[in-house]
Amino acid sequence: MPRPATKRLLPAAMALLIPLAACGGRDSDAPPPVEDIECLARAMYFESNRSSRDGMVAVGSVVMNRVRSDDFPSTICGVVGQHNQFAPGVMTRPMNEAGATLARQTAVAVYRGERHPDVSVAKFFHAAWYKANFNNIHYVLTAGGNAFYEKRRPEQVLVRVPLPPTEGMTPL
Repeated sequence: MPRPATKRLLPAAMALLIPLAACGGRDSDAPPPVEDIECLARAMYFESNRSSRDGMVAVGSVVMNRVRSDDFPSTICGVVGQHNQFAPGVMTRPMNEAGATLARQTAVAVYRGERHPDVSVAKFFHAAWYKANFNNIHYVLTAGGNAFYEKRRPEQVLVRVPLPPTEGMTPL
C-alpha cells in the first residue's frame, strides 16, 4: 500500500513521464535518427549564419516548436523541407566540415530536448536586418543573425521592432 506522500507524488511523476513517452522514446542513450539530425543540423547551419551556437539552438527551437504545432508538418525533415520556409538549398547545399560538426552536435542536443530559453513558443524568425511591416509580430530574441518572433493579436504585441542584433544572444 503506497504511503500518502507517494500517492501525492505519483500523479506529478506521471505528468512528467507521459510527455516523454509521446516523444517517440527519445532515450538520451539511444542514438537519434540520422535523418532527423541531418535535417535539423542543416536548418541550424544555414539559417544561423554559422555565427554562434546560441543562434543554432534558437533556430532548432523554432523547428521543434513547428514539429509540435498542428500548423506545420509533424516531422523535423518535413518542417525543414517545407517550401519557402527556410534558406534556399537548405536540404542540398554542401556544409563546410567545421561548421557542419558544430551544427550536428547542436542538433543532437536540440533533438534530445535543449531549447533556447528566450525562444519559448516562437515559430518564426527572419534576418535581423529585415524590417517586417506587420502589426502582429512580437519579437522575443535576436541571435545568430536572426530576429525570432511570435505571431500575436496586434493588441498583444509588446515589442514591435526587432531587437538590436548583437554578438551571441539578446533576450527580451
